[in-house]
Amino acid sequence: METIDELNLISKRVNFGNSGHGCDVKHDVPAVFFSNGGYTGNVYHEFNDGIIPLYITSQHFNKKVVFVILEYHNWWITKYGDILSHLSDYPAIDFRGDNRTHCFPEAIVGLRIHDELTVDSALMQRNKSIVDFRNLLDKAYWPRIHGLIQDEEREAQEKLRKQMSSSPSSESEPESESPQKQEYIIKQKVQENPLKKPKLVILSRDKSREVTNENSMVKMAEEIGFEVEVLKPDRTTELAKIYRSLNASDVMIGVHGAAMTHFLFLRPGSVFIQVVPLAQLCRNILW
Repeated sequence: METIDELNLISKRVNFGNSGHGCDVKHDVPAVFFSNGGYTGNVYHEFNDGIIPLYITSQHFNKKVVFVILEYHNWWITKYGDILSHLSDYPAIDFRGDNRTHCFPEAIVGLRIHDELTVDSALMQRNKSIVDFRNLLDKAYWPRIHGLIQDEEREAQEKLRKQMSSSPSSESEPESESPQKQEYIIKQKVQENPLKKPKLVILSRDKSREVTNENSMVKMAEEIGFEVEVLKPDRTTELAKIYRSLNASDVMIGVHGAAMTHFLFLRPGSVFIQVVPLAQLCRNILW
């Protein structure tokens, strides 16, 4: 809590009238004040202490709300911009960096939290739940994911086009096929997908709590019929890319830690396996 700025509320009777006297910026929508101090920088706390409580506190405004942030970090705005744009139609305000006087018709100071990574529908307007929060994540990340898919398809088509034009067999074939038909063949080959295997994503760690026989685990999973992806996210990994991998998976497995927060990106009905080291479990029991 030492890194959380204290905000003093002062009760003052002021008649602004129509002129908005005393206001450098006069807003016609409410404000939500919150801090990005504390353990921001750890993905678990970014969701548990920040993003989910922000959803709980602000979603009923239907994006007609301004976020005023203490401990404003540009990297946080960039990292969570896709989500913020689905909670507010307005740019966030840096409380310390913006010295103008902003006037709001209403303000909420601080965020509501229900429990760890929890949206309690009994406490929400219109009984919103964690499913609604996940639907918001879907809307936030799919435009970017769609762009990534299009880029990959273009690269694959270009690669295949070069392979077909440089192969010896293509030189002996008659040039009777139209460019449109050739383009169709290229797209068809790129998009061909054999019988889809269930996908398993392993969230990999280095150094502490590392799975020492990870390669053996990958081999075994492939032998029993899984398509396996080993994912090693770090602080610079784009969240849309992590979301894409986990949203397309059937199983996620990893060792206990902050990165397990990404289970929020799994589709409903997926399997989530968390490995808790024995020493960690003992400490939890003792505490």
